[in-house]
Amino acid sequence: MELSPDTIDSVIHPTAAFLPHDAARSHPAVGSITDTPSPSWEMSHLNPKNRVDSLSPLSEPLFRIDGSTAFGSQFYAVPVFMDPLPPLRIDVFIPELSTQPRHIRDILELDRAFHTKDRTRVAHLAISKHIQRRLQLWTKTLDQPGDYLGSLPFGSRIVFKNMALDIRQIEIEIGPAHALETFLFSEAQFRETWGPDIHLPPAIDISQVQFLEQIHDSTCLVRVDGVYHILKALTSFSKYLYHELKMLLTMKPHPNVMSSPVHIVTKQVKFGAKRAVIGFTLEYHEHGTMRDIVPLLGSSGALTSTEQFKWALQIASGLTHLRETSGNFYPDLRLDNIVLSSKRDAIMVDFEQRGVWCEFAAPEVNAVEYIRMIATGENVPEDVREKFADRMETLCPGYEDLLSREKYTNPPGGYNVSWLSLNPAEQEAAEVYMLGRVLWCLFEGVSAPQKATIWISYRWESPLQFPAYRRTPEAIRRLIDSCTKGRRPTLDTTVVRQGSRLVLSGQDPSEATREAVLDVARTWWTKEVRWAEDYLDMRQSQMASGQWNYNPYDRPKLREVLQQLKTIKADMGVI
Repeated sequence: MELSPDTIDSVIHPTAAFLPHDAARSHPAVGSITDTPSPSWEMSHLNPKNRVDSLSPLSEPLFRIDGSTAFGSQFYAVPVFMDPLPPLRIDVFIPELSTQPRHIRDILELDRAFHTKDRTRVAHLAISKHIQRRLQLWTKTLDQPGDYLGSLPFGSRIVFKNMALDIRQIEIEIGPAHALETFLFSEAQFRETWGPDIHLPPAIDISQVQFLEQIHDSTCLVRVDGVYHILKALTSFSKYLYHELKMLLTMKPHPNVMSSPVHIVTKQVKFGAKRAVIGFTLEYHEHGTMRDIVPLLGSSGALTSTEQFKWALQIASGLTHLRETSGNFYPDLRLDNIVLSSKRDAIMVDFEQRGVWCEFAAPEVNAVEYIRMIATGENVPEDVREKFADRMETLCPGYEDLLSREKYTNPPGGYNVSWLSLNPAEQEAAEVYMLGRVLWCLFEGVSAPQKATIWISYRWESPLQFPAYRRTPEAIRRLIDSCTKGRRPTLDTTVVRQGSRLVLSGQDPSEATREAVLDVARTWWTKEVRWAEDYLDMRQSQMASGQWNYNPYDRPKLREVLQQLKTIKADMGVI
């Protein structure tokens, strides 16, 4: 079965349990390759008219592609011809792959773009080279392209209105981000909102920031006064950016937690004639994310017990510090959000508090998250959506306002309604669960708990599936098992990504017709949602009677995990 944005609702999310069969089956995006008939001569890539003029690298490209997001429909296009180059964040948006005919999807490698995100691999995709060539042609039609792009609002869009193999047939439209400007805050608005106790770092204009590389959807490498920094900025829903800014400014420092912002970055905007905060700079940690470092070391035999225990203790210490000093939660613990400093110390980053995919989260968090996804699902039948919306309102009163409002409103606990539905003791138990999974990744030397996460592929895919063990010491295995009590099978026990397709686990890929995958996913999610409802019913009933155990799976406390790691390290004689 082919991957497409529509498979999110019909296979990957719990909405699959309620998506009408006819709607899922009839959508042109959810056919398997084996179901797709051989193309006619008119549509065949063997026909000369259907061939791309060239996908070879340009000798002097005007744009560079630094990665992608939004399931292969948004690309980080960097205008390298501009000097100086501020962080404009003007991305290229292309039509969703599900709207494209098979020959275009194949030639431009759109299916691979769905799950490929990082710069190294995205730059080699045919679609990236195609975008570069179209931008090259378009830029040469502008009188002063640098001045034009520099005059656009931060986060504006270059929209490809259609996709064609002949780049001259691709229509381009500019989408200025005026709507984003309406939600951006000035320094004065922050002072008014937060009061005098929270002090903003020094402000610098965007023109003082030299862009170097887009690392992720929300982060890029920049230079300010000759010093490397990370710029954190969002092109939509700035409320998450501002919540993270507040978190970083109010957290007590810890050597393994990202330090306070160095600057806030401002830009003069047309809306309200104000100088708005578009982002903030952070300390740059040169070795990058442990998602890439750990599997590289693991596969080469260079991952030592000394560093495994060092990083495990540092992460556990940072997480314990946050729990005991901030009164807040950290819902996105995975190797992606841990970077390595110049001294090879683990540093926790990303405090937007948006949360993590279901495959990484604790089951009790997922129970609430399933309710939220169904309550807000666009394609869910109205009666089902209303039922789950009522249930979500009981769990987290006012959740709809928190989710739907784009403007920052300074909510004390942030915007993650699933975690806000939990008691602090439940939150800590869920953090312990995620810590257990991170420990598994560290001691097995892999990037993630899944062999092949459905909607994202890694440069180094895990050869092992949690909770299988291969390298982890026995004492650490027992600790991980204790941390992950209550774990449940994930969707990839039945449906997995193989390359750019969804197939059925343990079966011949040729059997993965769209009907088979949709039926298996629907059955799996029906059972999983039923479990979530039963779990939440039991929780509500026992809370009402005063019998609810806020650590229902009896996992250890964070500080207990930290102490056990120290003891195991000493018992093993690790230096």
